[in-house]
Amino acid sequence: MKFPVRCFTCGAVIGKDWDKFIEKVNAGDDPEKVLDQLGYHRYCCRRMFLSHVELMHVIAPYRRV
Repeated sequence: MKFPVRCFTCGAVIGKDWDKFIEKVNAGDDPEKVLDQLGYHRYCCRRMFLSHVELMHVIAPYRRV
């Protein structure tokens, strides 16, 4: 599914930084350091970034009839 706009636990807005996170991690940076640079120090917000699985490519072929 899509990345959530807010952290499920604390409610902090995190969706704005998803693209920056993925861009830097795909460039080879360490995810821990990227999250520190983006200012995410709570473990609940870090969990949202590290455990997210993008499933849009799996769901996209299906449609409602």
